[in-house]
Amino acid sequence: MRRREFITLLGGAAITWPQELLAEGRNRPPVVAWLWFGSPGGRLPERYGKAFAQGMRERGYTHGQDFILAYRYAEGRADRMPGLVAELLELGPDIFVAPTTFQGIAARKATTTVPIVIPVFADPVGSGLVVSEARPGGNVTGIAPYVKGLPAKQLELAKEIVPDAKRIGLLDDVTDPKSGPQRKEIEAAAQSLNVAIVTAEARTTDDIWPAFQTFATEHTDVVIVEQSNMLISASIQIAEAAATKKLPAVYGYREHVEAGGLISYGIDLNGCFHRATYYVDRILKGAKPADLPVEFPTRLELVINIKVAKSLRLEIAPTLLARADEVIE
Repeated sequence: MRRREFITLLGGAAITWPQELLAEGRNRPPVVAWLWFGSPGGRLPERYGKAFAQGMRERGYTHGQDFILAYRYAEGRADRMPGLVAELLELGPDIFVAPTTFQGIAARKATTTVPIVIPVFADPVGSGLVVSEARPGGNVTGIAPYVKGLPAKQLELAKEIVPDAKRIGLLDDVTDPKSGPQRKEIEAAAQSLNVAIVTAEARTTDDIWPAFQTFATEHTDVVIVEQSNMLISASIQIAEAAATKKLPAVYGYREHVEAGGLISYGIDLNGCFHRATYYVDRILKGAKPADLPVEFPTRLELVINIKVAKSLRLEIAPTLLARADEVIE
């Protein structure tokens, strides 16, 4: 849609603004541009959009009056992102929200002046998007939910679920910046636990079913699914593949467990999108991304799906259930 841009806040009424007014900035509130990797109507954009909207309301912002959101959706195609970034920048946004580093890199290649906020910021320094977490130094900042040591804990959790496991599968999204550090931690931890890691790479969602076929063929006892943009978007597909192959799986995001996965241990992403409104608020009030430190969430949550455990004929230890923040019946 090039002649007219439809601006909407998830959970609220749609507002239509002519592109010319947005680009020229005449009589309009600040514009927050937002690039989703997935498709319109997807459950994750709706989920995280609502968390962001709630955060903005709590900070006193009314949609359509104090700010408006301009969305674009890549529909799972990385090759579309540069063009969509360009479309959004044509609107003259005051802030660009890039949900993950993947979108953040695409946005940063196109602009060094528009502030970019990344709610799920992987490897901020290693990605080249900030000089340091304490002093980002450019036009990018955000929240980095990757917790060092978490992948090793997920491996320990896999062994706790299947104590006799000797071969553990790893679904590795090689396209995601977060994946490399996770894989290295898991491989290092595997040595001390005396288990073999069977890695299956996934570059697109088309690789998920073949990956689980590999895990089955290689007689893996349990699977770890990395935290990645593409893999969380395919959480239903992954849960179905794991169920078909009768493989228990450990995840880093609760969204997988809600979609039919077994168990997750990690950061609450809803909280990251809610907290991103802090940066938006500060920037709209005149702060520079260069001076806003990258934040690191510290609270981890354990979520267990008992229904899935029963379908796999797995007995979850009472001590593990007692540690869970939520048990899905």
